[in-house]
Amino acid sequence: MSVPIRTAVAALCASLAAALLSTAPAQAQQHDRTWSLSAGAHAPRAEVGLDDTTGRLTLAVSRDGRTVIEPSPLGLVTEQADLSKDLRFLHRKSRTVEERYRTKSGKRLDRRVRMNETRLSFAGAAGARLDLVVRAAADGIAYRYVLPAGSGDVLGEASAFTLPADAKAWLGAYRVDNEGQFAQYTAASAPTGEYSDQALFSTDGGYTLLAESDLTGGYSGARLAHDQGTGTYRVKLADERVASTGPLATPWRAMVTGDLATVTRSTFTDDLAPASKVRDTSWIRPGTVLWTWLAGGREAGQSLAAQKAYVDHAAERGWPYEAVDAGWYYRQEWDVTDPDWQTDSWMPELVRYARAKGVGIIVWIHQRDLDTPEERAQWLPTLEQWGVKGVKIDFMNSEAQPMLRWYDTILAETAAHHLMVDFHGSTIPKGIQRTWPQVMTLEGVAGEEKRTNTAAHLTTLPFTRNVIGSMDFTPGAFQRVGLRPNSDAAEVGLTVAYESGLQMFAGTPESYEARPLARAYLDQVPAAWDDTRLLAGTPGQEAVLARRSGDRWFLGGLYAGAARTAQVPLSLGPGRWLVETIRDGADGLVQNRQVLRGDDTLTVDVVANGGFAGLACPWRPGLTTCHR
Repeated sequence: MSVPIRTAVAALCASLAAALLSTAPAQAQQHDRTWSLSAGAHAPRAEVGLDDTTGRLTLAVSRDGRTVIEPSPLGLVTEQADLSKDLRFLHRKSRTVEERYRTKSGKRLDRRVRMNETRLSFAGAAGARLDLVVRAAADGIAYRYVLPAGSGDVLGEASAFTLPADAKAWLGAYRVDNEGQFAQYTAASAPTGEYSDQALFSTDGGYTLLAESDLTGGYSGARLAHDQGTGTYRVKLADERVASTGPLATPWRAMVTGDLATVTRSTFTDDLAPASKVRDTSWIRPGTVLWTWLAGGREAGQSLAAQKAYVDHAAERGWPYEAVDAGWYYRQEWDVTDPDWQTDSWMPELVRYARAKGVGIIVWIHQRDLDTPEERAQWLPTLEQWGVKGVKIDFMNSEAQPMLRWYDTILAETAAHHLMVDFHGSTIPKGIQRTWPQVMTLEGVAGEEKRTNTAAHLTTLPFTRNVIGSMDFTPGAFQRVGLRPNSDAAEVGLTVAYESGLQMFAGTPESYEARPLARAYLDQVPAAWDDTRLLAGTPGQEAVLARRSGDRWFLGGLYAGAARTAQVPLSLGPGRWLVETIRDGADGLVQNRQVLRGDDTLTVDVVANGGFAGLACPWRPGLTTCHR
């Protein structure tokens, strides 16, 4: 690091420390100016304050008069100016943002957006400009910084979120692959360290999930830095210096806020993101996938015969896709400059075989084989020519600016070649699925492959990671008895509780055949939803979600802890419903059928660390099943 940069970074650290000290306690704040913004009654309210003495900005969030976020520092430092202090207010401009859009995957396909926006303009001590843009919706508050051209590179942010010290917190330790496990603390008691920015808190004002939206290669990914004993979580960028040559709009710092049902159902981070850059989306088709890695390991990926057998099973089940994971190609053995190099692969034959059976092929590929223009020019047109439907790209393992610029490139190029995308070893969704709808799912989660998962972690994911976008957890690995913490019925429930535009089933054909009730249920489960509702939930303890496709509701229930008789308010709508449930019995999975009213309570016996799956459809005399 050069001396000027080291000096600038030291100055930044001192500035940020002073900014943090200026925010505690909340009662000590004295603002000469405040600006409030809300989307209406019972919606979260943002209050921006400017301290006339220090020229520092803070932002607080409340809901129905109760604290959500205490006054927390704002601002950033560039190589040209420290815009975290000595700010002077210039003017304010407000507007309403109203949009309607449709997605290809997610909690619901049709979205309607209404947000109030205010733009506060400030000047720094030397005349440098900073605009703070704040948006308020029924389910969240967000802000971003906008800088004019010539502001220089960004050296860091003063941004932080200060929670009441005793607020409940569900945090995942930060990892470059975003696969940290979630654990419960209080805001102040969490150990010193770095955490993923998908952090959930519970305060008097309700639940709040911290998030980010509209992250591109124009900036740097964020994580949260925390010192034990405080309720403050600082925004730390992946880069010490973020290159910026023109006008800059930073990503949105979002706070998804409301009761737990509102947070779970929210599409706020998508709503903040830019509109789709893909005009024709007719080729983008969500669906269930037979994933072969956990089903057969690396050896299956190297065998055409094994892959054809998997295709046969997917076709029998009516599943639209089969995923071929690592091992189907060998970079070191192929000379991609040879015009005939494709003949070394059996993939074209597999694609033709699968197409004849109505099954599409998705292939795994390492990011290192797509990291240059020459490699992308070889692989992407070739995969499109073969008829491959999508790519599972793995091992990015970075949210630094150079990797984010690679994301910008690969997103545009996969769209151009009509390839759906599943990112593994990746960032987490930050509005990417609205802007690039061919992104069907992302890993960024401690999923089915992880032997260290706990039932508490599984019941936290619907309220944290899966809130912000599709999650490739890869459920359905029934054969991993002893390697997963949950029961068979809970494993079936995961396929609904966890949303993914490509829902990768991780079981073996033999494990499905041994569980005919699970197999029949998985044959029915779609991967795109018209609506999503939380029926019951407490992070780390239970999560019961209902997702609608057409006139049918699919139910997924997850529980951590002792066996119990679960009481689930249905909230499905008026009328009578046939409700079929799959639960754990003494000798395997068992099914129950009953007719209930839409506002009745569903009673299900759940084993320790268990769960259930369900299917509900409008009842009529003579109807005996919801399966079609």
